[in-house]
Amino acid sequence: MAASCVAVLLTSLSLPLLLLVAYKRWRRGCAARHVMVVVLGDVGRSPRMQYHALSLAKCGFSVTLLGFCNSKPHDELLQSDRIQIVSLPELQRLAVGPHILQYGVKVVFQAVHLLWKLMCWEPAAYIFLQNPPGLPAIAICWFVGCLCGSKLVTDWHNYGYSILGLGHGPRHCLVLLAKWYEKICGRLSHLNLCVTNAMREDLAENWGIRAVTVYDKPASFFKETPLDLQHQLFVKLGRTYSAFRACSEPLDPASERSAFTEQDARSGTVTRLGGRPALLVSSTSWTEDEDFSILLAALEKFEQLILDGESLPSLVCVITGKGPLKEYYSRLIDRKRFQHIQVCTPWLEAEDYPLLLGSADLGVCLHKSSSGLDLPMKVVDMFGCCLPVCALDFQCLHELVKHEENGLVFEDAEELAAQLQMLFSKFPDPAGKLNQFRKNLQESEQLHWDESWKQTVLPLVMDM
Repeated sequence: MAASCVAVLLTSLSLPLLLLVAYKRWRRGCAARHVMVVVLGDVGRSPRMQYHALSLAKCGFSVTLLGFCNSKPHDELLQSDRIQIVSLPELQRLAVGPHILQYGVKVVFQAVHLLWKLMCWEPAAYIFLQNPPGLPAIAICWFVGCLCGSKLVTDWHNYGYSILGLGHGPRHCLVLLAKWYEKICGRLSHLNLCVTNAMREDLAENWGIRAVTVYDKPASFFKETPLDLQHQLFVKLGRTYSAFRACSEPLDPASERSAFTEQDARSGTVTRLGGRPALLVSSTSWTEDEDFSILLAALEKFEQLILDGESLPSLVCVITGKGPLKEYYSRLIDRKRFQHIQVCTPWLEAEDYPLLLGSADLGVCLHKSSSGLDLPMKVVDMFGCCLPVCALDFQCLHELVKHEENGLVFEDAEELAAQLQMLFSKFPDPAGKLNQFRKNLQESEQLHWDESWKQTVLPLVMDM
């Protein structure tokens, strides 16, 4: 705690010097083709802001991306000569003291360091900011924009106060303060983007903020995975996770086999194994807005159906991601004694995640939205890979998941278990519902992120 307090004190004392240095720099004006993209979170786990940065770079802008560098971003971002990633220091939560004090120290620390980075870097024509988290970032980015003439673009992914309310309750003083802050400071942006029409309407009616809906779209690398690349991925993951390893040896000892595929030693041809397990995938940040006990309960019911003699395949269930509740759910999973279901919880490299989605048979989404107004990016990525989805229902999910068209919507574990039974009955039946959903996705001709961004965001930016 002492080290953290000293850090906050030193950064606060350096503020007058910072403002003096910054004033001299800002007098030079901002660079017309330079954009700052700001994420007060892990850059590697902020795909939409990575996509903004990539699209801006492809349109000729130089981009400085500020955020925490805990996870590796996608290779395309790292390889771009127009994008520079600048790491922000992350203050770990204090171990002692009232929660409101801990939160206050964190906000002051982040405010000073973000101000320092923004002012000491090349001035930008535009600042793209992810919200949440918007406290203290909205006010800091607006202040910097006032000094140098930068236009502030706030991209509303959700409401920060609603996420804070999951842990503290909606009437907690911190939650009420965060809501007031977002409502007041959210109006300071020159342009507001949001992820759903429902959020756009809510911002207009309850916050007095005009926003433009920019739906999440999959990046170009989210697509169906060719069978040979599926095999390579399964073999690679099998070195670490037993669920991907073959249960029996191939007839030809020189051939290579995974739990799902086999590669002929002579021709190199890859085929799917007969009687292979079905591959079910979910991804999560392991936070309070996703209840994985629903999936575990559904898997228990599915297992019982197999034990009762139903014609169903074994399952490999892969749940990817990092987050605060991962250890809690890992302990719950370890207590299960599944005979026909294997569950593994890897953290995948950025390049392997699209390959896994493009290799899977079904995706499951348990996102329920703290505000009821955002949509799960994971489903967008799954659809980009033509992967059918079963998704937990909430207020605006219909803007993305079309029930009985590209997937199914469920309310509880009982309904999810029934859907798994129906979709995997006689698996892998080419005439089954699962393949019909996949065919619908293949024929839907979805726009990818770059095409959508050029049609919606770029004209708005150029008109500012």
